[in-house]
Amino acid sequence: MPTFSAPDGTTLAFHVSGETGPPVLCLPGGPAASAYLGDLGGLSAHRQLIRLDLRGTGDSATPQSMDTCRCDRMVDDVEALRTHLGLDRVDLLAHCGGANLATQYAARHPERISSLTLITPSTRAAGLPVTGDDRREIALLRRDEPWFPQAYAALEEIVAGRPTADGWQAIAPFSYGRWDDVARAHQAASDAEDNGEVMAAYAAEGAFTPDPTRKALADLGAHVLVLAGEVDMAAPPRVPAELAALFPDAETVVQPGAGHFPWLDDAEWFTAVVAGFLTPAR
Repeated sequence: MPTFSAPDGTTLAFHVSGETGPPVLCLPGGPAASAYLGDLGGLSAHRQLIRLDLRGTGDSATPQSMDTCRCDRMVDDVEALRTHLGLDRVDLLAHCGGANLATQYAARHPERISSLTLITPSTRAAGLPVTGDDRREIALLRRDEPWFPQAYAALEEIVAGRPTADGWQAIAPFSYGRWDDVARAHQAASDAEDNGEVMAAYAAEGAFTPDPTRKALADLGAHVLVLAGEVDMAAPPRVPAELAALFPDAETVVQPGAGHFPWLDDAEWFTAVVAGFLTPAR
């Protein structure tokens, strides 16, 4: 397992899969260990994937100060990995909360971005909120699912500001286009990797500065792909489309029937779109 040293001396780990084409630097959401990304539905057959375990997660060390786990401060970790890999510019791919890190990296180091791929992204770094009504609208698309009544009741409690651990578990099916054995196993593995302390630090006060971030993204020269899931309640398609509109050269695609982890719902569709975007011709 390869490692490198972050600017503050914390040892960070990354995982490599695939041997075809230039590397794609992949940032997980959460923040969580990158294991849940797998090979992104077979994307590693098209491009080499470099999955970073964010500090305090997976095989990366926990830093001496949790303050360094704040999203904006992790930008230095991404830059240190780019330098370690000897890359002048990077194809950067991020999922969910990792998109907040990726957009802040792009804002601070635009000259280092070859392309930017944001998968079912969180939009907090850009100051684009997801409302309770946004989530209800998407959730209601699943009203015919057998698990819907319990999950929707839990969602209403969460939206009303009364979240519980059981409630978060109850809404898990909304994250997947199909709530099958694969989805259940994926959810269970992801839960086991969660580090609440790191997650709290990641979004601590000061982590996001939307106005300067949006201004910087408006000048980004790289091509951007924003991929949303049709039934993703965490990142309803309307909001990722607003994020794409902040860039001068971006395209938005909505994967039919996909939830928050689109590579699990239709790997062939997902890899065709993302690999097509990442072709060397770009």
